[in-house]
Amino acid sequence: MDKVKTFIEKRIKSFGYAFQGIGNFIRKEPNAWIHCTAVVVVTSLGIYYGISATEWCIVILCFGLVLMAEAFNTAIERLVDLVSPDFHPLAGTIKDVAAGAVLLGAIAVAIVGCIIFIPYIFD
Repeated sequence: MDKVKTFIEKRIKSFGYAFQGIGNFIRKEPNAWIHCTAVVVVTSLGIYYGISATEWCIVILCFGLVLMAEAFNTAIERLVDLVSPDFHPLAGTIKDVAAGAVLLGAIAVAIVGCIIFIPYIFD
């Protein structure tokens, strides 16, 4: 029984660390603020236009994917800064690729948003 209790306590602590990381990300990362602002705007549009449950599922997945990509990008940038505090071309390339991944995701999500919202806007 002690092993089960210890397992559960560790899981609860790991959720606490994860929420701490999310809070740190949102408080300290300006790009997260931009993405969160987009979440508020798109959520408002979804409520205003009364998008379907399926469209809400797609929109929520898009929110999660872009925020997750930005969080990974932030973690990669911090890690690169830690292991390579001086300028190194490879470190720069790593950071650029990570930022590019966020941009690719954001472009895909913007296209999905257009597919969902343009018919409502012009209807």
